[in-house]
Amino acid sequence: MINRRDFIGLSLKSIVLIGAGSALQSFAPGSFVLPPRRKVKLRFALASDGHYGQPQTTFAENHSAMVQLLNKEAAGRGLDFTVVNGDVFHNDPALIHPAKAAWDQLSTKYYVSHGNHDMIEESEWEKVFGTRWHHDFTVGNNAFVVLNTADIKGKYVCPDLDWTRDHLAKHNNAKNLFVIQHITPVKWTEHGIDCPELVDMFSKQQNLRAIFHGHDHAEDGMKEKNGKHYFFDGHLGGSWGVPYFGYRIVEVLQNGDVLCYQVNPKATDPVNSTTVKR
Repeated sequence: MINRRDFIGLSLKSIVLIGAGSALQSFAPGSFVLPPRRKVKLRFALASDGHYGQPQTTFAENHSAMVQLLNKEAAGRGLDFTVVNGDVFHNDPALIHPAKAAWDQLSTKYYVSHGNHDMIEESEWEKVFGTRWHHDFTVGNNAFVVLNTADIKGKYVCPDLDWTRDHLAKHNNAKNLFVIQHITPVKWTEHGIDCPELVDMFSKQQNLRAIFHGHDHAEDGMKEKNGKHYFFDGHLGGSWGVPYFGYRIVEVLQNGDVLCYQVNPKATDPVNSTTVKR
């Protein structure tokens, strides 16, 4: 696991590079070249698993460093919003307030999903974040469906299928549809859960471009099933997982392609990148 000093130092180094706002950001020429900014219609970030308040972790420093990185993304190449994809805090319901205060330092709007360590009543969650565990939103002609994958005690559950079916249909005419849920619905990871009916819905949804997950701290790549792309973003906190605290960037391009790439702040290249073709 990367230690506090290394993460803070490497994060600050990356902030300088990202803040420059160049077409390449912090990625080296000849390895990964971003499309011209004028060709990007929508740009957002996803980060997950901050586990604010987890004992024996540098959770406050982790959140501060991540917020700085994302704010530099916003000031440079730009961000329309950020998604915090679950495990916002660590078990104790009282931690939801300082966790929200940390994310409120973002310069852009942000949305949250409910994770298995977010052990709080849904009514209290709604009071703090303004949304139910299942909710949706739109940005232009792009629709986002946020699904819940855990109960109040942290038990993994499949999302509400009726609600999901109705809201996938509601956004059937959106140009692009994205699903956000903390836990993957396919048991292809150690911490996944099988939700075959949900996967079947996703497979049939023609405008569904990508599904985004947190939860599996050791997963930071992409898995494909029935032509749909399921992305993971590692973690920004907690005590285990990939050896860096990172985030994922998504760019919806003018030509209809969707570019997704995983950022390790201490590296000069993205961890991986996938272009979901129109």
